[in-house]
Formats: sequence, structure tokens, C-alpha cells
Amino acid sequence: MNSLLYTIDYILHGEARSFVIRADKMDTAQAWHWASCDAGFGHIPRSPRDQTRRTTRPVAERFGISEVKWRSVDAPEAGAPGF
Repeated sequence: MNSLLYTIDYILHGEARSFVIRADKMDTAQAWHWASCDAGFGHIPRSPRDQTRRTTRPVAERFGISEVKWRSVDAPEAGAPGF
């Protein structure tokens, strides 16, 4: 497996938060789920095959999460030397 590092930024009750997570892949739905885990109310799966329901955007918004954004930490920056 080729895990990458991702930074997830979000707002919880008006306070900006950010964390880094290692994952095989990331998309917007997963970012909302992982933000809810970081906030303390999402369920952290035991493995990638764990069929536990992930936290959805509407549920996360009810708990006070908003403006979830994610980016790859491993991606080279635009304009970096050699790229």
C-alpha cells in the first residue's frame, strides 16, 4: 500500500483546527469523517475493511463542524525548484 500524508483543516464551533493523517486515499467525504473523529465524536475504524458507518457531512455539521478542506502534504508546491 502506498500511504500518503494529508492535512485536514476545519472549523469547530468557530475555532480553526488542523491535523495531519496518513491514508491510502482521501476525498471530501473521508475528510469530513476524519474531521469528526478529530473533533471527538466520529468512530475511528479498526481497519480499512471495517464496515462501520462513516460520519457524513450533514451529521458533522449538526455537531458544529464546517469548512472542511484537505490537501496532500506529499505533493510538491507550485513553483518549487525542480518542478
